Amino acid sequence: MLTPREIVEALDRYIIGQDKAKRAVAIALRNRYRRSRLPVELQEEITPKNIIMVGPTGVGKTEIARRLAKLVEAPFIKVEATKFTEVGYVGRDVDSMVRDLVEASIRLCKGKRMDSVRMMAEAAAEQRLVDLLVPIHKRQAAQVNPIQLLLGSGQQQKEPEMTEAERTAHQTKRETVLAQLRAGRLEESIVEVEVEESASGSDTMIAMGIDINLNEMLGGLIPKQKKRRKVPVKEARRILIQEESNKLIDMDEVIREALEKAEQDGIIFIDEIDKIAGEKRGTGPDVSREGVQRDILPIVEGSTVNTKYGPVKTDFMLFIAAGAFHVSKITDLIPELQGRFPIKVELNALTQEDYKRILIQPETAVTKQYTALLAADNIKLVFADDALEMIAKFAFIANETTENIGARRLHTVMENLLEDISFNAGGNHPIIEVKVDANYVSEHLKNVIQEQDLKKFIL
Repeated sequence: MLTPREIVEALDRYIIGQDKAKRAVAIALRNRYRRSRLPVELQEEITPKNIIMVGPTGVGKTEIARRLAKLVEAPFIKVEATKFTEVGYVGRDVDSMVRDLVEASIRLCKGKRMDSVRMMAEAAAEQRLVDLLVPIHKRQAAQVNPIQLLLGSGQQQKEPEMTEAERTAHQTKRETVLAQLRAGRLEESIVEVEVEESASGSDTMIAMGIDINLNEMLGGLIPKQKKRRKVPVKEARRILIQEESNKLIDMDEVIREALEKAEQDGIIFIDEIDKIAGEKRGTGPDVSREGVQRDILPIVEGSTVNTKYGPVKTDFMLFIAAGAFHVSKITDLIPELQGRFPIKVELNALTQEDYKRILIQPETAVTKQYTALLAADNIKLVFADDALEMIAKFAFIANETTENIGARRLHTVMENLLEDISFNAGGNHPIIEVKVDANYVSEHLKNVIQEQDLKKFIL
């Protein structure tokens, strides 16, 4: 298990700044490990210290929580508080966040199990592909009159065995096809495979947040429907590996592990919690604000939620809430809910220097993304330092003079900046190096800058 300092260092690879928030989540995560080392009696008494993040949009609140969960392979979901409503109003049930977390946990655990058996599944799928490409041709049995067979006067003759020469020729052909298959020469060959049709709930029920599989409810009594499809070998291999992997893993064990992981390691990120804060109003959509808070409260406090896989306790899940709190304040939340989020962290608005660092420092930096995208079409992008300064400056000014959308503004700027290159690049030319400097940025963003300046005079 990583130490808090190592967790912060890992988060620094993807997120610029926000050291206070990183320290808070790192300590919360480490406390989970510390709790697991205690006697069982004491573990039951120690609950996670939930965190509420306050800061404008686009400063890294969601990314910190998502990267944190990915770092320790914990089940994670993001929900928006505005999607939930109290009973009697249209919206999703608050219990659905726990059910979604369980589904995420099952996908996570199943994926790990499938990775562990992948080599065996690939070997089995390879043999099945050979069987599809070189089927055993059965020899024609002697004809029998069907009427005589029904009357019992005729006897069905057994199918003659293959001769030694036929078996040798067949085995040689199989070995040849296997060698070609491993060499990748048969990837486009067409084979016929049998696949199961996925049974899903009705669109109306899914839209209401209800996902019911009748076959699961009846314990698998309804036979699964299958259909035959003609697909290339590369697609058939994927289908067969999936089938063979499912045969090799025990889903009951996966579900048991997933439920435990959701209960002990699950992270639920509740975004836009500030939108349900504030005084209760008599009319309009805000009538259910306090009701939503009271519905969320039992989940955060610790309760048992029924899912189709069994009951799940929320006592030891980590809840991270976030909101801009421009209009409302944390104190506008009901006192009971405030008490369930004892750790409050403020995230800073991004500075011009932060924007420049976001452009180049993270492992998935914006400039690295666009460079990789255009490299697929033989365009080699090179960003000069003065260009990065100007891009960061424009993003900062745009956020200050218009709506502040944080680091997301960089994507808007980059799309406008590289629009001509992205449109004209086709990949049917040799590698072309394009250097983006301050002059290039000024020339391609001048129209956008003028539009931003004109907005100052619009009332």
